[in-house]
Amino acid sequence: MPATAPRIRTRPVPDAPGLAHLPPLLQRLYAARGVTDARQLDYGLAQLPDYAVLRDIDNACDLLATALTEQQFILVVGDFDADGATSAALVCDALIAMGAVAVDCFVPNRMTHGYGLSPAVVEAIGEQGRTPGLLITVDNGITSHAGVEAAQAAGWRVLVTDHHLPGTTLPPAEAIINPNQPGCGAFGGNLAGVGVAFYLMAALRGRLRRQGQGALPHLGDYLDLVAVGTVADMVPLDHLNRLLVAQGLRRIRNGRTRPGIAALIEAAERDPARLVATDIGFGLAPCLNAAGRLDDMREGIACLRASDHASAARFAARLSMLNNQRRDMQQDMQAEAERALARHRTPVSLPAGLTVHDDGWHEGIVGLLAGKLCEHYKRPVVAFAPSGNGDLLKGSARSTDGIHMRDVLAAMAAENPELIERFGGHARAAGLQLTSTRLDEFSNTFARIVAEHTTADGTDDTIITDGTLAARQLDLQTAHCLRDAGPWGTDFEAPLFHGDFEVLSHRLLKGRHLKMAVQPTNGRQAIDAIAFNRTDAVAAGDHIRLVYRLEVNRYRGLDSANLIVEDILTAEQAG
Repeated sequence: MPATAPRIRTRPVPDAPGLAHLPPLLQRLYAARGVTDARQLDYGLAQLPDYAVLRDIDNACDLLATALTEQQFILVVGDFDADGATSAALVCDALIAMGAVAVDCFVPNRMTHGYGLSPAVVEAIGEQGRTPGLLITVDNGITSHAGVEAAQAAGWRVLVTDHHLPGTTLPPAEAIINPNQPGCGAFGGNLAGVGVAFYLMAALRGRLRRQGQGALPHLGDYLDLVAVGTVADMVPLDHLNRLLVAQGLRRIRNGRTRPGIAALIEAAERDPARLVATDIGFGLAPCLNAAGRLDDMREGIACLRASDHASAARFAARLSMLNNQRRDMQQDMQAEAERALARHRTPVSLPAGLTVHDDGWHEGIVGLLAGKLCEHYKRPVVAFAPSGNGDLLKGSARSTDGIHMRDVLAAMAAENPELIERFGGHARAAGLQLTSTRLDEFSNTFARIVAEHTTADGTDDTIITDGTLAARQLDLQTAHCLRDAGPWGTDFEAPLFHGDFEVLSHRLLKGRHLKMAVQPTNGRQAIDAIAFNRTDAVAAGDHIRLVYRLEVNRYRGLDSANLIVEDILTAEQAG
């Protein structure tokens, strides 16, 4: 257990008379997350906003319709994460279903090409002898000025679709679809790349339908991809994103998903009929992402686009194997980073922003490492690894609530334009390149700029919960209610509670997961609890305070309520 205990603060719950028809617990949870009206919980397709509000959507549909009519070769340039993979699969499959005769995708290799549509990517496409009439980026391209210019110089037209924040100028593409580009602001700007791709295909379908083309696909059939990519990219789950995820999950649960997603669910040992957003985030997404981190995301896209279960299962097995390798490497890297931090500073004296680096780390995993360290130390983190390109380091940044990561990097670049080679991203995550000789300078500047951007809720050790549950609520009925009240995710966090318990028994699972039977101090019913990756010293009879989620656990076909422990405080620490 930590020497200094985190503070626990309960979310404020504003009045929400529009939720009076709901059970009191759900009223409290939804209101604390900004929901004030039942319409914000309506996830029917009729609630989808119109694609017409997207800037440049008519120009984009012109490009696509012309490419279809002229039977041009269309090349989709994706990204090497799950959002990029689902985006590429969706666009390729939807275009073919709408009459395209030649569609393929190209995914940059993380180690060889770097991120996005770069001149190196354009060169690699040309070396393969491919000459697209139309090149479409998905989940990238909004900062790819040089890449767009190189593609146009090769005689290709370029349609950029992206959701990341643009720089001060836009690339000179023939059309750009990005809710976050100037003059747009559609849907609140929170769509993932796959959400943008879905809306583009919906707009194209609408154009073709108005032109009288028949036998068009139902775009709802692609919502399983949208759900996976949206959850995997951890974009804010505002009403629109919750709608897209809820609709995708509904299709998966009803057995109306593509073979590739079904195979990933099976490989992750999840139940498709009971799938929830966290199953995507902790089961499917890591397997997909492992391909882009350690190998080639073309395998992930091939899995998503597989036409039969047998081939999908082969791809999913390969992805699962890569994910196991990734997990082992990540654990080693995290242990090394924590040892380095422990050698140099005590937890209370750590800087506001942390920078970690090792010459032996894998550049495909530093993002995960940064995320874990950010979660553990409650501070923004940048983790660097060698890029394989001279003395350049590749970094991945993760941030806490209240500190906008891209704004921090932009402030650093404005102060010293030569410090960072390149960067891009959004509020919670960013990527960057740095010359190794500037690492110390970057570390010091990052810590100072983060401190300047830190708000009162920034880098402290406060845990925000939804308060306590009565002992009678620690049951299967409440657990089912909480699960079904989602989808939960980023900025619409799953309910988190705290409470006081007595330890009845305890043991370690696999030497690193603390399994306990506990009893609430104000009740008599025992309940199982598990704290993953914790080996806290507890004994029967101890009184402890747990920060936990109440979840449904299925074992040998039977459901039970279970506590997933996020933090453990001794009686002395809890006060």
